[in-house]
Amino acid sequence: MLNQKLLIIEDEINLQNALKYYFEHENYIVDTANDGEMGLSKARSVDPSIIILDLMLPKLDGLEFCRLFRIESDIPIIMLTAKGSETDKVLGLEIGADDYLVKPFAMRELLARVRALLRRKSNNNHKYLISENLKINLDSHITNLDDKKVKLSPKEFLLLKLLMKNKGKVLNRNFILDHIWGRNYIGDNRTVDVHIRWIRKKIESGTERIITIRGVGYRFEK
Repeated sequence: MLNQKLLIIEDEINLQNALKYYFEHENYIVDTANDGEMGLSKARSVDPSIIILDLMLPKLDGLEFCRLFRIESDIPIIMLTAKGSETDKVLGLEIGADDYLVKPFAMRELLARVRALLRRKSNNNHKYLISENLKINLDSHITNLDDKKVKLSPKEFLLLKLLMKNKGKVLNRNFILDHIWGRNYIGDNRTVDVHIRWIRKKIESGTERIITIRGVGYRFEK
């Protein structure tokens, strides 16, 4: 369990620093974010093994973070909050958190919960997304078609992964832009269409996988 990546999203700087110091002392690689938007960006870029997430965050709160991030990733999330009601716990868990810890808490208890979730993830590790003869490796970011490597740009890989994780669902362009390019993206949403076209050329050899829903968006079909 050594050298696991841990992302701490916490706006209370003293607590953030204490958590960072404690987990680094336990041989974790730690990254931090001070608000929900920064946390979402880092969660997508640094590929952490587990996330410690405060519920009450500026810019994007913990519940909204879970709602957005859980669509694209199954990375374990432990939610921290000063709220301790049963309703708050249930809502946090239903929206995507894997565990819930009420402040104040003991560091050793948090460490035990982190270790338990990482063991569970290791025992149930699904590192591939597979669709017939198409397979993508979520760890190495390698895509294979008929066991031959397909060269995708980072954005193409993230877009294909998002579509495959939501197989059968229609994803509209704005949803895709938010998840791949970020909520602050100010370019033309036709960039989604361009990237879809590039992906199709690389993975659709006579098999239509990505379906265009006119006026709405795209659905991964096979």
